[in-house]
Amino acid sequence: MESLTRRKIGLFGKGFFVIFMIAFLPARGFFNIRMRAIIPVAGVGSRLRPHTYTVPKVLLNVAGKPIIGHIMDKIIENGIDEATIVIGYLGEKIKDYILDHYQIKVDFVEQEERLGLGHAIFLSRHTISRSPILIILGDTIFDVDLKAMMGNSHSVLGVHKVDDPRRFGVAETQNGFISKLVEKPENPKSDLAVVGLYYVTQPQILIETLKEMIRANIRTKGEFQLTDALQMMIDRGEKMTTFDVQGWYDCGKPETLLSTNQQLLRNAPRPVVPDGVVVQAPVFISPKATVEHSVVGPNTTVAEGATVRNSIIRNSIVSEGATVADALLEDSIVGSNALVRGSYKRINIGDSSELEFY
Repeated sequence: MESLTRRKIGLFGKGFFVIFMIAFLPARGFFNIRMRAIIPVAGVGSRLRPHTYTVPKVLLNVAGKPIIGHIMDKIIENGIDEATIVIGYLGEKIKDYILDHYQIKVDFVEQEERLGLGHAIFLSRHTISRSPILIILGDTIFDVDLKAMMGNSHSVLGVHKVDDPRRFGVAETQNGFISKLVEKPENPKSDLAVVGLYYVTQPQILIETLKEMIRANIRTKGEFQLTDALQMMIDRGEKMTTFDVQGWYDCGKPETLLSTNQQLLRNAPRPVVPDGVVVQAPVFISPKATVEHSVVGPNTTVAEGATVRNSIIRNSIVSEGATVADALLEDSIVGSNALVRGSYKRINIGDSSELEFY
């Protein structure tokens, strides 16, 4: 009898310990809940033509690696160990790059029709569990503490104050929480632009609102908008707050791609400089590039396999396998495997092109 009583007490003690652990220990640390990022990259990137005729936008090189390489490195650095990548235009090239360079679990979802960001997330629903997710747009690079953002008990949207909010989705706030989300408002009531970074603590509710939108064909500006689905969640009582994102680098146009290259190069290590080469930091020169008798920088990237000879290059990107010889370039983007030879010009030349000046 005494032995049975002790056994009951022992079982009660163990049960109390388990309840205590469930109630009070951080779930992610104790149970090792996996965190998933959703990265939509199906867009055509028409504003970056001619480069995006042959290369998807997210594979364009900026500060030494493709745009999506910066994103993947950031999420892995912050403990995210699963990703869903929504591909479309030239999607096989994106898939090949990810599988060649990263070991984390990745699911690829194809968005054959580009019907909006909400549609892209809905197509990913079979990869999403009940654990929180991070949605991060594939044409933007962020310098932000994701762990701090994801440490919130509520859903969080990354925002940045802008001078002209009409070009963005805008968050209106009240008492520290988002009261309304408006996609590209004509008369904005807030200067908080939603920058494409969304931490959603209740993804299954998001999937339900997206399902309702698609069934009812509710579109804004011809597309199924993620902001509309998030607004439906807010209207039903879901609490969402904002997180200030200072490091927000757009890669959607040639001029913003070069600006982002300039910003990111501030943290680039000084490269090994060959004899006969003058480097004006900040620059990135791949160890697998060839640079001879040239002046490189400032704010210049020379990617893997590129060749630069007898040239002066500043504030430019020379992509993989490209050759620049006997030229002076400024504010220029030279596509992969392109050839530039000649005199001072300002250019924006696409992949596999050949350009000579006499």
